[in-house]
Amino acid sequence: MPKRLIYLDYAATTPLDPRVVRAMSPYWTEKFGNPSSLYEKGREAKAALDQVRAEVAQIFGCLPAEIIFEGSGTESDNHAIIGVALANRSRGNHIITSAIEHHAVLHACEFLETQGFEVTYLPVDKYGLVKLDILKESVRPETILVSIMFANNEIGTVQPIQEINEIIKQKNKTALFHTDACQAAGAFKLKVNELGVDLLTINGSKIYGPKGTGILYVKKGTAVNPIIHGGGQEAGKRAGTENVAGIIGLVYALKLAQENLAKENKRLIALRDKLIKGLLKIPKTFLNGHPLNRLPNNVNVTILDIEGESVILHLDRLGIACSTGSACTSRTLDPSHVIIALGHPYEVAHGSLRFSLGHGTTALEIDYVLKVLPGIVKKLRQMSPVNLDKNKIINQ
Repeated sequence: MPKRLIYLDYAATTPLDPRVVRAMSPYWTEKFGNPSSLYEKGREAKAALDQVRAEVAQIFGCLPAEIIFEGSGTESDNHAIIGVALANRSRGNHIITSAIEHHAVLHACEFLETQGFEVTYLPVDKYGLVKLDILKESVRPETILVSIMFANNEIGTVQPIQEINEIIKQKNKTALFHTDACQAAGAFKLKVNELGVDLLTINGSKIYGPKGTGILYVKKGTAVNPIIHGGGQEAGKRAGTENVAGIIGLVYALKLAQENLAKENKRLIALRDKLIKGLLKIPKTFLNGHPLNRLPNNVNVTILDIEGESVILHLDRLGIACSTGSACTSRTLDPSHVIIALGHPYEVAHGSLRFSLGHGTTALEIDYVLKVLPGIVKKLRQMSPVNLDKNKIINQ
């Protein structure tokens, strides 16, 4: 008998939508041409790229020339941050980001610190919202870039992007604003003028598209150096033969996600709130992230006195897949930098669990998780030497 699978880690990656697979299929074998080639097969691939670039531009409310196809969300983040820094060094050397960014942003900023740039890492409040008063104090004449994610991949908190943009522009009209919207692309509209961003990142693997695909929006007139050099594809901004099949799949997945936002958000919010309500009935458990301003599919809780990794292994034996935080760092024993940034001690970070819901999630699956998890927690706590005071932690 096949093992039961209840997949609740859609924030780590999503399965390919069958409709996306069908859209990609011809470009693996029949329409395989190199878009840079002048003969018919090349022109066919180039026409397909031009078409989907225009479709992304329509979704973003921008010009097709402002869209760069990338090899992943990580590459897009790196291109935005490192590319802007190198291209604008003559204007300043100061960059601002937040303490809870994805490592694709944080590590890019850390690299720039070795190259003579100064980086300010903004603190967040207990819900994971960037402290706007400190942002306002941090923007300086030499600030060239601010990078704040749209929605956090671990705790689901959604940042007030428009308000952040207004603060930046009030203090420094030339400072550029980038947002990593990888987790938000399936849940929010992405009209760049309404958001007020100069650069925006999304990827395919979070919206039922193919892995190894990404998009970087760069506002017209924004100076960004390439970080991959070679044949000069993507108008000289990102070298390398374009992954035509992957790009076709990414854009089709984006279109489907944007078309079904309202309906899917309503369904996921109901399931999310059902799961949160049930989990909080477990003694010494509390929610991480903002209770209202959070992604429709994100549930992140801390269950005190146990290790999150142990819970995951027990759930896995029952066919339930979830995580302790970002998939990119789940193989390390280091506590989540996001949970630590909320002001919690290491013991709390080690007890965090992330459940992220998606297209395949049902109410019956949520019921099953809520049925089996309390017993797992009870068993693990009986073996645990830790006994933390919940009230002291949440009121600190």
